[in-house]
Amino acid sequence: WARAVRGLLLDVSGVLYDSGGDGGVPIAGSVEAVRRIKASGLKLRFCTNETQATREKFVKKLQGMGFDISVAEVTAPAPAAYRILKERSLRPHLLVHNDLVPEFAEIDKANPNCVVIGDAAENFTYANLNEAFRVLIGMEKPVLISLGRGRYYKETDGLKLDVGAYMKALEYACDVQAEVVGKPAKAFFESALAEMGIPPQEAIMIGDDIVNDVGGAQRCGMRALQVRTGKYRPCDENHPHVKPDAYVNNLAEAVDVLLQQL
Repeated sequence: WARAVRGLLLDVSGVLYDSGGDGGVPIAGSVEAVRRIKASGLKLRFCTNETQATREKFVKKLQGMGFDISVAEVTAPAPAAYRILKERSLRPHLLVHNDLVPEFAEIDKANPNCVVIGDAAENFTYANLNEAFRVLIGMEKPVLISLGRGRYYKETDGLKLDVGAYMKALEYACDVQAEVVGKPAKAFFESALAEMGIPPQEAIMIGDDIVNDVGGAQRCGMRALQVRTGKYRPCDENHPHVKPDAYVNNLAEAVDVLLQQL
């Protein structure tokens, strides 16, 4: 799996660090692994479904942990959703984390004609979900845009429900199919590859999510590895539909193998 590689796409939460209420902690060896990737000359994109903060705030947190990362290197759902809203003249009702709202500051939100849902965390109250439901159910052709469809993720105090669970509730209640922006959407991975300027067969995705990271990347023609960190569980290795090109214990191990091939 490590041959003829020109670029890497790295998931962030669960691969570089475990998030948490205290800001989170780096996964052992990941800071040095990112430094080694950059020193090798390989192209690199950080592909995240993070929707609890703006890219600027998110990157600043990672820099504080010691990671060599810039906003320009991050592919994230909110900026992609912003472009869709602008292109289609959509006015969103936002069901997102308070810290993500600035990403949509320039968008008209009066008289909404769509709902945008992200990982709203504590904002996922019954009242807020019901308000989003009422916006959708009142439309002749409801539009639901979801910033990912993850089932759960890992924080320092354990696993947490992700946006996908709430997205599915609104889909069911409103008889609507969400438009997913972020992993595992093909357009999300294709955008990252275009920014790197390399074809999918010369790129590897490294993630902790068997479906959204690994499966999504493989459907785009990339190789994909699953790390045994973050949300990984041993049952992932018996997944009925997705088989990673390899399992690695962590990002550092993947980089060790990869750089031996260069």
